[in-house]
Amino acid sequence: MPTFMDVHRHMTGITPEQLRAAHQEDLDLESAESVHFQRAWADPVSGSVFCLSEGPSREAVQRVHEQAGHPADEIYEVPIEV
Repeated sequence: MPTFMDVHRHMTGITPEQLRAAHQEDLDLESAESVHFQRAWADPVSGSVFCLSEGPSREAVQRVHEQAGHPADEIYEVPIEV
């Protein structure tokens, strides 16, 4: 299954608790799209949040994020890992 890294912008000031809650919202919805969100990272100063997931397509990843209320600004397929 392809791996994706997505970026959310404009989340300045996000707290660890808010990141955990947003990630949990994705986990609660992911099975409907056959997506699995593995990890999430945040920089509260810049407002950037990054999510690593596996799924059938960028569109499936975005649908989960949209349903959770935080659509991604960018989604990249990352086919190479070391």
